[in-house]
Amino acid sequence: MKLRISMTRTLSALAVMASCAIAGQAWAADAAPIVGNAKAALNKTSMCIGCHGIADYHASFPEVYHVPMIAGQNAAYIVAALKEYASGARTFPTMEAIAKSLSPQDMADLAAHYSSFK
Repeated sequence: MKLRISMTRTLSALAVMASCAIAGQAWAADAAPIVGNAKAALNKTSMCIGCHGIADYHASFPEVYHVPMIAGQNAAYIVAALKEYASGARTFPTMEAIAKSLSPQDMADLAAHYSSFK
């Protein structure tokens, strides 16, 4: 009987340690900074260039809206803006839909690409 209790405690302790190790690795992966890759963004810019690549472009939906040029903009600002559109903190239907479709890596890649222009 003592052996069974001891084995149960040992297995329980091992399960707790394994869970902590897995959770720690997941947390460390989440904490790792995402580095944008400007070259990787080349396959992702098609959804941006239709509006942001046209000088003095004005969107007409849902209202007349001046589309900002993002070439040369600070990368951190671009990522922050995309995150705000994705969360709904910033509102514009087209940008919300696009931002929600992007992964954090996509956002970082696009920001690296557009911030590389001077």
